[in-house]
Amino acid sequence: MRRILAAHAARYPHWGIDDLYKHLHQAALGSEHAVSDIARARDWLAQELGGLGPGPEEALIDPISPGGEVVRVHLRPFVRHRLESELLLEAFIRTARRFQGSADRIVEYAQIAADLARGGLLRFDADEVTDFVAGMNHVGFPAVHHSRAFQAEYRPAYRVVARDELPLDIIAAA
Repeated sequence: MRRILAAHAARYPHWGIDDLYKHLHQAALGSEHAVSDIARARDWLAQELGGLGPGPEEALIDPISPGGEVVRVHLRPFVRHRLESELLLEAFIRTARRFQGSADRIVEYAQIAADLARGGLLRFDADEVTDFVAGMNHVGFPAVHHSRAFQAEYRPAYRVVARDELPLDIIAAA
């Protein structure tokens, strides 16, 4: 997790504390919060794929948790590879249904982030990380959106998927 967070800090120098928390949340819990209605998830993906626009250069598969257990599948390279959206949707839904995340992992990952901040490897103060995550713990670790600054700078477009739910077509394209 140390390497992953340090790499994200280097790649996204304009991320905010809420973007760091979003990363920790996704790495620990996967996409469980994002699929309450399959038709809505399908429409959301189709809408996003149809309106991507320009964005930063990204890998198709971006590991966000230790061992690559949870990944972000970035949509711009997904489209460039001409992959089938239904494959990604199914992997996303299976992840939401099967992946067993843990709020304890958020706390564990936040401690790693605070250590990195203490060492100057993140742009945040260690107390800021600890306090933000403690506040989110107090309200049940809700999912959050990326910060406006992150959205404006990086135009994030991805789906969070458990790597073992990815079909071979997507893995082979990476």
